[in-house]
Amino acid sequence: MKLSRRLIPDVTTLQAFECAARHGSFTQAANELNLTQSAVSRQIKDLEEQLGVLLFERVRQRVVLSEDGRRFLPEVRKLLHQTEETMLRAMSAARSDHSLTIATLPTFGSRWLTPRIPAFLKRYPGTVLNVASRSAPFDFDEESFDLAIHYGQPVWARATCSYLCSEVILPAASPELLQHWRLSEPKDLEAAPLMHLATRPKLWAQWFEINGGATETAYRGHRFDQFSMVIEAAVAGLGFALLPRYLIEQELATGRLAVVFDRPMQTDNSYYLVVPEGKLENSLSQAFRAWIATEVN
Repeated sequence: MKLSRRLIPDVTTLQAFECAARHGSFTQAANELNLTQSAVSRQIKDLEEQLGVLLFERVRQRVVLSEDGRRFLPEVRKLLHQTEETMLRAMSAARSDHSLTIATLPTFGSRWLTPRIPAFLKRYPGTVLNVASRSAPFDFDEESFDLAIHYGQPVWARATCSYLCSEVILPAASPELLQHWRLSEPKDLEAAPLMHLATRPKLWAQWFEINGGATETAYRGHRFDQFSMVIEAAVAGLGFALLPRYLIEQELATGRLAVVFDRPMQTDNSYYLVVPEGKLENSLSQAFRAWIATEVN
């Protein structure tokens, strides 16, 4: 779709608006931007005329955002941030022979992928990686990633999903908590403090159904929206958690967490490598996909 140049404001004008909104003053905005007060005022007036709305109300010696201005400000800040991020990525890529942009699930990225990245970079020196966390599928047309790591089903618009690995979870807790409860069989966990991943609230009920226990009591307990939070809460002794073994490798090795019962359960979904249309032939992306497949086997 062809963009209308008439509807695209100058970035410096948006900077002037954001700065004036933050300070509540055209004069202070001018000082920060190294402009004159009249130049900032002119930019704001031009933007108001382009939008057809009043962005500021003049109150005594200050300027105050109007209702339209308050609605417009978050979008402007988002756009300025994206513009800066785009420039930084381009500058980073320009200073390397190869670059690769990867979207990954937050906890998978921080606890499993990042510790293994040095091995990939050793194999492909000169590569610059841009790794960002994304919890849900996104539009590759709007976000320029070379590939993504996705948990769920192999479905993603305008992209190809390749199976990476399944997920196996098992109950874990701190040694101190285990010593306090002294559990002998899975159903003993019915009365114990349980912790849940908010996006997967049925995991404990499914595990009890397989291993014995009352599923109706499996939903009580603390909830967290990231596995990383559940792991830290488990280490702190807050309760028992169902966790993927690959995410707690370090905690198990150091003894900060222990497996409660060696009763693993495979979840319904799996991990996939997702590549957008048009980037399947990217040689560095292909190399990364081949490398990561060896790491999960």
